[in-house]
Amino acid sequence: MKGQRGYIGTLQQTGFQASRHRESWLVLVWKQLRRWEQLARQRGQLARMSDEMLKDIGMSRADVMEESERHFWEDPLKK
Repeated sequence: MKGQRGYIGTLQQTGFQASRHRESWLVLVWKQLRRWEQLARQRGQLARMSDEMLKDIGMSRADVMEESERHFWEDPLKK
């Protein structure tokens, strides 16, 4: 019947949208984990730089110590 087809189509779309929502949520979580990993790696690399390298990028050893002691979830780009 005409009404039943619309109802079935609605159910199928709802399930599809729910799976897309779940996928997008998982993608966001994955991206956040990757960002935290990236921050931790960059802070470690910054801490291992020589004083000459730091001078080239305009940072002092105190700036580096402050940045490298931050937690991995403290993202300076996140507002």
